[in-house]
Amino acid sequence: MDEKDKKLMTFLQINGRESLKSLSKKINLSIDSTKKRIEKLKKQGIISHFGIFIDPKSLGYDIVADNKIKLSNVTNEDRKKFIAYLTELPECIELIAISGDYDFTCVLIAENTHQFNNQMYSIREKFKTIISDWKSSFNLEVYKFEEYTFR
Repeated sequence: MDEKDKKLMTFLQINGRESLKSLSKKINLSIDSTKKRIEKLKKQGIISHFGIFIDPKSLGYDIVADNKIKLSNVTNEDRKKFIAYLTELPECIELIAISGDYDFTCVLIAENTHQFNNQMYSIREKFKTIISDWKSSFNLEVYKFEEYTFR
């Protein structure tokens, strides 16, 4: 990956829908070369997809809770069921396996604390035999999200 790739990815992070013509001017390459670079970055898995950032609070979800979840006495099948359940849950907007004191971080959105409480206890009840610890914190404001600075 060279400097032009880094510049290209920086501009795509700002606006993933920017035209090839505009991008090519910004990185001083032809439109074809710019397109080939994007395709190459996608093929290499560096760019996995193009998307948008939606602020849940602007849609009426005042609660954005980051939940650290620790599992114990879990079989591979239990773990798969747990992951499948949460990935299918519309209120779960992020599920990441992590290392350290907890096994997962799960971000849940809710319209209010009552709804969040119901979600949390529903999950904890459904998987009570494998969830050994649960720690919630509320996201108050997002200052940076999935943005990479290339030096």
